[in-house]
Amino acid sequence: MNRSLRVRALLALAVLALSLYVAATVPVRLGLDLRGGTQIVLETRSTPTADADSAATDRTLEVLRGRIDALGVAEPTLVRSGDHRIIVELPGVQDPKKAAAVLGRTAQLTFHPVLGAAQDGDEMSRPLPKRPGQRVLPDESGTPLRLGPASLTGEDVKEAAARFDQQRGAGWHVTVGFEGAGRDGWARLTGQAACKAPGDAARRVAIVLDDKVISSPQVDPSIACGTGIRDGATRITGSFSPEEARELSLLINGGALPVPVETVEQRTVGPTLGAQAITASAWAAVIGTALTSLFIIVVYRLLGALAALALTCYGLVSYAALAALGATLTLPGLAGFVLAIGMAVDANVLVFERAREEYAARRRPSIRSALTAGFRNAFSAIADSNITTLIAAALLFFLASGPVRGFGVTLGIGVLASMFSALVISRVLAEFAASRPGVRRRPRLTGIATTGAVRERLTRRNPLLMRRPRRWLATSAAVLVLAGSGLAVRGVDLGVEFTGGRLIEYSTSSPVDPGRVRSALADAGFPRAVVQSSGGAGLTVRTDPLTHAEEREVTGTLREAAGPADKVRDELIGPSLGKELRQGALIALAVALGAQLVYLAARFRWVLGSAAVVALVHDVVILLGVFAWLGKPVDGVFLAALLTVIGYSVNDSVVLFDRVRELDRRGSGPPFSGVVNQAILQTLPRTVNTGMGAAFMLTALAVLGGSSLTDFALALLIGLAVGTYSSVFTAAPVAIGLHARSRSGKPSPEGAAVTA
Repeated sequence: MNRSLRVRALLALAVLALSLYVAATVPVRLGLDLRGGTQIVLETRSTPTADADSAATDRTLEVLRGRIDALGVAEPTLVRSGDHRIIVELPGVQDPKKAAAVLGRTAQLTFHPVLGAAQDGDEMSRPLPKRPGQRVLPDESGTPLRLGPASLTGEDVKEAAARFDQQRGAGWHVTVGFEGAGRDGWARLTGQAACKAPGDAARRVAIVLDDKVISSPQVDPSIACGTGIRDGATRITGSFSPEEARELSLLINGGALPVPVETVEQRTVGPTLGAQAITASAWAAVIGTALTSLFIIVVYRLLGALAALALTCYGLVSYAALAALGATLTLPGLAGFVLAIGMAVDANVLVFERAREEYAARRRPSIRSALTAGFRNAFSAIADSNITTLIAAALLFFLASGPVRGFGVTLGIGVLASMFSALVISRVLAEFAASRPGVRRRPRLTGIATTGAVRERLTRRNPLLMRRPRRWLATSAAVLVLAGSGLAVRGVDLGVEFTGGRLIEYSTSSPVDPGRVRSALADAGFPRAVVQSSGGAGLTVRTDPLTHAEEREVTGTLREAAGPADKVRDELIGPSLGKELRQGALIALAVALGAQLVYLAARFRWVLGSAAVVALVHDVVILLGVFAWLGKPVDGVFLAALLTVIGYSVNDSVVLFDRVRELDRRGSGPPFSGVVNQAILQTLPRTVNTGMGAAFMLTALAVLGGSSLTDFALALLIGLAVGTYSSVFTAAPVAIGLHARSRSGKPSPEGAAVTA
């Protein structure tokens, strides 16, 4: 065993051992759809200066969403119920009382000049008579201070962060940075205080949160009178614990609530998916993975078996990473892992197919040297496809929120784990097996000593697929128009997450299995109803908007399935994917596509990068159009599937264009369209084998996963088929056309570019 192989083997063993330890000791946090969680009902209250109308409630909901994201709760559910209530469902929250307290804080942050110590007779926490805006409040030690009107508010704050000062021994504090007019306001406020003598109470600045002085630091003697602190930053000190410092920073960053809120209910709710659906989904995933592994073994024999073992290791590493980072696993979040599994399989297929080419051309005398060359030649395609996906995952995490952000987390973890599985674990296993004497004597056992059925047929026939690229573009345009017409004719059926709906709560005499009620409602014509246990002997049903007749049918069906039940709440609810969250998701997606285009243009050329993005848009429109024609809902699960399809589409195009780049570098060969044709023929075995492996898993999910996964798997199957087609018959012709225009300013005649 050479040195590089030993290093990889030790690295793989260390990561697997650590992953095994984490998986055994740290439980993964399951989402609300898989395990249930805490439900908090908040009610907005009017004040003399602000009316708690529906608009104020919507603004309050968005502020709360920011606070929950800062609390580290992945994929929460927030909906507006009526004009004054907000229902918050938090998966995996360990301390619901603390969460309710943080959510209910109004977080009105103000900065005041200190006029001096309070005089005798000044009443605490009340405005001083005949002095508008002035009041008396105790500082953090209890000493009463006379405060002037607020000079700055939380709206002037750019950001706040919890920090620990080891050098000064000051412990935990919160740094606050100002922006815009806040920078000048802070300089003016501290400059006025600096004019007072050291030790004078008026040299202090009071920082007030919700009518409580949380810090009143004295301006440092080094600050000149009238100059103040001009860097727009300050520190809030006060003997904070780590939790108190983080809580204060998230309250400041989250902003003030437009109106006060009060917690009116707090309870435990069950999962939105029934135990039977979760079990069926788990079996579907197991069977799908087994079929995918079996297919790889049939095609690549011994190396296929080792790749299947590496996939098992991928599952362990990704699960451990999810648990260690404290991420929350939900059903839509599993979409990220489905994509990552496909990319892990694809990486192995890429390596094995490149090794087959090397061995068949007799450029490598042994299986091991062919494998080494295969890993080296496939590395650029593997790296580019994974990096483009990681770019998208990172931007979705930083720019989006809610389920889209959760998808970015699981996708990023899955991609990194799949790269480690394919490039380290698979390589160690494959090179170790290839160096065994028994394998060297029987090279056909490895599966790369033969070219494979697909490659043999392509070599024998050598079809000129790109002889007339415009015909393929015309076909793609026709399919695009047909699918797009579905959007115009049928429209998009937005799910309850986008449109809102109705929430009905029932009280039952004894606990009822939500799965039985869910099945009964599906049979009665309400397949999209979400049924949860609520507070012990209770059930909540969340549906699309209902007529009175439909509501009576839902209630009657529930009573038939669950026995006597009293309706205790019946309210209209807003969308859980609110307007700002939807806009954030669209912005994140647009930025991610732009970043991928820039990366692909830098790694390849703008011609190939643009062609990849055109194929991606083609796939997205067709998938939306097919779902419109089928009348399928576009909901949060579909959104995760759509993001997964985007990843598949970019991955396919990157693999093809990586081979185009490699062949084009050699020069003195066929014209560009001939190079593209040759690249298609050389990568087609990989495309077929990767697509077949993914199709086995997705078909198992569609057939066995139950109603919770059917639409998700269907969207992925459609996206897989369309993405495979578009990478060859849309992206390639577009690249040929753009290349011709960039070189001559006009397209070249059809059929003149391809050589046999």
